[in-house]
Amino acid sequence: MKFTVEASAMSAALAVASKITERRNTIPILSNAYFDATGDRVLIKCTDLDLEISLTVSAKVATAGKTTVPAHLLADMMRKVPAGSEAAFDIDQQMAVKAGRSSFKMHVLPAEDFPVMGGADYGHTIEMTGEALHRLFASVQFAISTEETRYYLNGIFFHAKAGDKPTLRAVATDGHRLAKMEIPLPAGADGMPGVIIPRKTVAEIVRLSQGVSDNVTLEVSDTKIRFTAGKTVIVSKLIDGTFPDYERVIPALSNSIAKVDAKTLAISADRVATISTERGRAVKFDVRPGTLTLSVVNPDAGDAMDAIDLDYDAEPIQIGFNSKYLIDALGALPDRTARISLIDAGSPTRFTAESDTEESFLVVLMPMRI
Repeated sequence: MKFTVEASAMSAALAVASKITERRNTIPILSNAYFDATGDRVLIKCTDLDLEISLTVSAKVATAGKTTVPAHLLADMMRKVPAGSEAAFDIDQQMAVKAGRSSFKMHVLPAEDFPVMGGADYGHTIEMTGEALHRLFASVQFAISTEETRYYLNGIFFHAKAGDKPTLRAVATDGHRLAKMEIPLPAGADGMPGVIIPRKTVAEIVRLSQGVSDNVTLEVSDTKIRFTAGKTVIVSKLIDGTFPDYERVIPALSNSIAKVDAKTLAISADRVATISTERGRAVKFDVRPGTLTLSVVNPDAGDAMDAIDLDYDAEPIQIGFNSKYLIDALGALPDRTARISLIDAGSPTRFTAESDTEESFLVVLMPMRI
C-alpha cells in the first residue's frame, strides 16, 4: 500500500476524524483510523461503535490497500510536518511516512478488525444549508442533559411538526430548562418520525456545519442518522427511548412581558453570581417597571446586588433563576433584546428574542426558590 498526499490535507482530515476516538481505549482498534487507498483518493474512517465519521482525501495511489493506524498519534505527527510538503505513505507491517526531510514509522493493526457501522433504511432525506442546520442544533445544544440515568434526555429530539406552517424542530431539556428551535419544513422532512440524536453526534454536526453555506444532507431512519457535508460523512446510532411530552411544560404567553438587553442582563447576572455558592447559583430577580434588580445572598460569603434598565409596565414580580442556566439561555438568543414572559415566582418562564415574532426559538427556565 503506497500513496502520496498533501500533508496539509491529510492533517485537516485527521483533525476532524480523530475527534471521536479516545486516546486510550480498552479496545485497541477503536483508537485507530481506518485507511482505504484506491484510485485517486484515500478513505479515512474513525468510530466509537455508536458514531462513525468518514472523509476522503485526494491522493496519488501507487499501490491500493487497507490498514488501520493510531488516529491521534498520526494526527499529531501530520500537524507538525513542514507546511506545503507532500507526505509519502508506505504501509506493510508498519506505516512509514516521509514528508520533506522528516520521516517516521508507526505500528498498524489489520483493516479486517476495524468495526463497520451497519447500513439502515433511510426513509427520509433532508437537504438544507449548513448554516440552517447549525443554527437549528447549536441553538438548543446547551440544554441537553448529561444525567446518564435519564438517557432519553441525552440528546436532541429532532422531528417534523405539522400545522398551518409545518416546521422542523430541535428540542433539548435536562428537566430544569428547555430549549426549542424550529425552521420552515425543508423538502424531504414531511412525515419524518421523531428521533433522539445523541449529544456527541450533535456536537460533531454542529462543528462540521459551522460556516457551511452549501447544502448538507441528513438521512434519517428509525435507528440511525447520516449527515453528509462535502466529502465528510457521519453515521450515528440514535437513542432508543421516548422523549417526554415537552409541550406540556411550555407556558402560554403572559401579560407580564419584560424586555431587556440580553448581553447587559447576562453580564449583570454573572457579576452578582460571583458570590453565590457553587451548588446553588440562585439569582433573585426583582422586576419592577423600568428596573430589574438582581441579587444574591450567600450566608457564608456575603451578598451582591446590581440593577439594570428594562422595559416593563406590569405588576412587580420576584423570582429566582439558576445563574448559569440564565446566562446560557441569554447567550443562545439570536437577538440583542430578550423578551421575558413572567407569570409568578413558582411558574416556568419563557425567554424569546424580541425580533422573533413567530418565536421560532425559545427557552423555558424553571424557577428556583429564593
